[in-house]
Amino acid sequence: MEYFVKQGSVVREIWGKGDTILFIFAGASAEFALNKAVDWLYFTGRLPADPLGRLFSTVGYARQIVFSSMEGAHKAIDTMAKIHAGVEAKRGMAIPDWAYRDVLFMLIDYSIRSFELLERPLTELEKEHVFEVFWRVGARMGLQGLPDDYPTWLHMRQRHLEENLAPSHFTTDLYKQYRKHLGPVRYRLLLEGQKLIVPDTVREQLALGKWSALKPVLQVYKLSRHLRADWLLKSLILPPAYKNEIKELDVHPA
Repeated sequence: MEYFVKQGSVVREIWGKGDTILFIFAGASAEFALNKAVDWLYFTGRLPADPLGRLFSTVGYARQIVFSSMEGAHKAIDTMAKIHAGVEAKRGMAIPDWAYRDVLFMLIDYSIRSFELLERPLTELEKEHVFEVFWRVGARMGLQGLPDDYPTWLHMRQRHLEENLAPSHFTTDLYKQYRKHLGPVRYRLLLEGQKLIVPDTVREQLALGKWSALKPVLQVYKLSRHLRADWLLKSLILPPAYKNEIKELDVHPA
C-alpha cells in the first residue's frame, strides 16, 4: 500500500505523540488569536464555542492524513476543502489565499518546533521532509502561492508573521474562551507552554514574556515518558471530559 507519509518518517513520529501535538496546539492557539483572518473562525462559531473540541477535530484530520494511504489522505484533504468551500458560500466571500497559507505554515513550523523542544534537533533534510508533506496537503487543496522549497518557505513564513498578525478584540475574546474552557490552572499552563513554542513575533505581540515556568519542568516530563507516567501529566493538563481523546493522542493509527 502506498501511504501519504512513508512509514518511518519523522512526520509520523511527530504526529504520533500526544505531547508534541499538545505543543503544536499551544503554538497554533496563540497565533490563531492574532491572525488577521481570525474572524473566519468566529463566523463558524466553532473555535470560541469549544476550543478543545476544535483541537481534537483538527488533530483528527491531520492524523488521518499523516497515517493514511494516499487515497485515504486525498479523501480527507478533499473533505476539508469542501468544508471550507461551504463556509465561504455561507458568508458570500472567499477566505484569502494568505490565510490558508498561514494555517499550513503553522502546521509546518509548530511540527518542527514541538519535536525539537521535546526530542532533538531535526536535520535540514528532516525539516525539508516536514515541509514537503504539508506542501502536498496545500497543493491538493489547490492553494495558490505556495513556496517551492524549504528555504523559500522560511522567508515566506517570516514575512507572514510580520504582515498577517495583529492584536484585536478577537484576540482578547479568544483568550477569555481559553481560560473559560481550561480553568485558571490549565490556562496558566497553556500560557507557559506558548512561551516555549511560539516565534518571537507572536510572543511580543501577546506580551507573553520570554521566561517560562515550564522550562525546568521539561526534563522531569521527559523522564516521565520513559517511566510511562506521561499519560498522568497529560490528564492533568487537559480537562477530564476529554479523557478518551487524551488517551488516543498517543495511539498510532494502523
